[in-house]
Amino acid sequence: MIQPGSYVRDLLRRSPGDSVTARGWVKTRRDSKNVHFIQLNDGSSPVDLQVVLDEGVAPAEVVARISTGASLSVEGELVASPGKGQAVELKATSLRIHGDAPEDYPLQKKRHTLETLRTMGHLRARTNTMSAVFRVRNALAAAVHKFFQDRGFLYVHTPIVSASDAEGAGSMFAVSSPEFEREFGHEFFGRPAYLTVSGQLEAEIFAHAFANVYTFGPTFRAENSNTPRHLAEFYMIEPEMAFCALDENQDLAEAFLKSLVEQTLAACRPDLEYLGKWYEPELLHTLESLVESRFERITYTEAVDLLAKSGRAWEYPAGWGADLQSEHERYLTEELFRKPVIVTGYPREIKAFYMRSNDDGKTVAAMDVLVPRIGEIIGGSQREERHDVLLARIREQASRGMKEESYAWYLDLRRFGGVEHSGFGMGFERMMMYLTGMKNIRDTIPFPRTPGNAEF
Repeated sequence: MIQPGSYVRDLLRRSPGDSVTARGWVKTRRDSKNVHFIQLNDGSSPVDLQVVLDEGVAPAEVVARISTGASLSVEGELVASPGKGQAVELKATSLRIHGDAPEDYPLQKKRHTLETLRTMGHLRARTNTMSAVFRVRNALAAAVHKFFQDRGFLYVHTPIVSASDAEGAGSMFAVSSPEFEREFGHEFFGRPAYLTVSGQLEAEIFAHAFANVYTFGPTFRAENSNTPRHLAEFYMIEPEMAFCALDENQDLAEAFLKSLVEQTLAACRPDLEYLGKWYEPELLHTLESLVESRFERITYTEAVDLLAKSGRAWEYPAGWGADLQSEHERYLTEELFRKPVIVTGYPREIKAFYMRSNDDGKTVAAMDVLVPRIGEIIGGSQREERHDVLLARIREQASRGMKEESYAWYLDLRRFGGVEHSGFGMGFERMMMYLTGMKNIRDTIPFPRTPGNAEF
């Protein structure tokens, strides 16, 4: 096992003269007269550790096995590096090969497309691009927890198997056990059960006991969609806050986004610089601009008016009552305001049943946070805390398959010490697209699940 302080990222920061052991996989090997130069990485750093192996330190037959992809342990002394990009290199005194990588190892010097790498789910994490993406993913997950923990939020593990549909008659994966049902004559859970589309409703339960909570876990959508923005399995971050109205919800969402970007910039700047160089030239500028900006706040009605005044011929009409499309969201953020925008007060008919109805009878206290390049990155609302209003909304959805009895407990929250409360959801992989500049969401998650694809 690699011990703390012995990762490549740590060794690159240490001083010449230190005796160390480096472990990792060979990126490249080049040979000169009486010396071999090995680029070694263990996934901890965007910069490789250069190992200098003098002729005779290892037998010729061992040196011949040091090929791209092979796993090594190298003991030696750190010395000042004359090359650019690193302060030290490792002068080897002994070397051990743990595993060979023969000539058919797919990740040779040729640069593969991201599409090709998706067919190599067992190897793509070793590439420079994917290792940078997944270091960012790790830092982003840590940043999520730090933001909420620093503010006293309780982390709640909401169920993956659920009998409720938070979205209202959404596309859900059914959970069943045919063998169990044949043997015992009823469903395993005693009722239809599904993979969750959201932990929101369960988080609301805990918000009514702990005030401020959040859930961060896998969610599932059984949609036959193969676009670059959709996955069948993805992760959602969903805070819920009691004693919280829509204005405070917007404030928290803005602070959350800024904190995530700021923390990830601090933790992964070399990775983001690499991704910016190869995939999104304006990446760092966009991220730094978000941290420094004050988000614009407009109503849905104002947004529709601005789109009408733009003079654009939209692919999707932008009339009142229609949901905003990606082209509309990007126009608002990239061209009109040139910064993130929070849109509130959406039409009641296009939003979920649990959103609080506004006094105008036409809109709900919903909010979407839009950012350049991505469009919507956060969706949320003040939840409907009035029992009679919520009950009427659920009954309105009966024709779409919503059953009042399935939400009895949800209605009880309004009867027993109910309080105004709000929350939002952020797709973790959508945020990853924003942070890394990746154009396809499948390149932001270790093992993408899409229609027809669950290989690993």
